[in-house]
Amino acid sequence: MTVQRRLSRKEKRRVERDFDYVTNILSQKFSMKSVKPITKTQENLFESYRQGYNIAAIGTAGTGKTMCALYLALTDVIQLEQYERVIVIRSAVQTRDQGFMPGSLKEKIAYYEAPYIDIVNDLFERKDAYQILKQRGSIEFMSSSFVRGLTFDNAVIIVDECQSMTYHELDSIITRVGESSKIIFCGDMKQDDLKGSKNRNDISGLRDFVKVLEKIRSFNVVEFGIQDIVRSGLVKEYIIAKEQELELV
Repeated sequence: MTVQRRLSRKEKRRVERDFDYVTNILSQKFSMKSVKPITKTQENLFESYRQGYNIAAIGTAGTGKTMCALYLALTDVIQLEQYERVIVIRSAVQTRDQGFMPGSLKEKIAYYEAPYIDIVNDLFERKDAYQILKQRGSIEFMSSSFVRGLTFDNAVIIVDECQSMTYHELDSIITRVGESSKIIFCGDMKQDDLKGSKNRNDISGLRDFVKVLEKIRSFNVVEFGIQDIVRSGLVKEYIIAKEQELELV
């Protein structure tokens, strides 16, 4: 028989404070700032999403693909309540040789989650927004390495940095989509973190995967170009110069 130890007064007060803190956080109501498309391509992305399409947002870095996807998904989950949660899936490509990274697996995964924390906090204009939504179960982050065997029901799934996934990974993710769910793939075929991999089987599958998506009626492929860069003037100048240089090589 197991004898349970009684909590001390100090421990009871700490439990009560923690309970009150979590209850307060989960009951808070807050809303996102309004985001409108800046470029014609972003407008196409917004319209395609609102018309009910699954989307492949493909193209140049700095064009706001991930931010737009998160805004649209969170609008449906938080404001319109059409889905239960947003699931962000990203390739932790360096986990294939992640031995040099310090910390536990949880700490390593947190490294890849950081960009989405920043985006969500900015959308809600408060530093604790992502943490609150995560505790509520309204947003979830995972590596593409852990999707096998799962089914994603009643969710908006955002697959980011998918140029760093093999075709097998992309295939595994799309076949996890369950009932009443929508999926958005974001990536740039000109950025491929798999090129330096020591494993010969690590080849980006995005190009072939998009060819398949183009044959699916429920998908719309939205292509972003240099003209859609919104991050900064310097980023736009750099990408133009880089692409011109690569064409000369």
